[in-house]
Amino acid sequence: MSSAQPLWEVFVRSKRGLSHTHAGSLHAPDAHMALRNARDLFTRRQEGVSIWVVRATDVVASSPDEKDAFFDPSGDKPYRHPTFYDVPDSVTHL
Repeated sequence: MSSAQPLWEVFVRSKRGLSHTHAGSLHAPDAHMALRNARDLFTRRQEGVSIWVVRATDVVASSPDEKDAFFDPSGDKPYRHPTFYDVPDSVTHL
């Protein structure tokens, strides 16, 4: 395969109800071929139930080096954490 083809990131869900996990990357000319190649490469033993392919240039991610500054804004929002109220004993499933 030519490296001039776009790079695709592949995510596979191995069982129903589980999250997709990053399985690897591959080069393909378009999304349809990337999906077919991902199936052949990453689910050879029928262990997948769903595949996502995403053009690598479309993936946007936070940087681990900036994790403190990136996630800090949520620290001043106490309503995001259930620590300021009591849960009644009658509530068994939360």
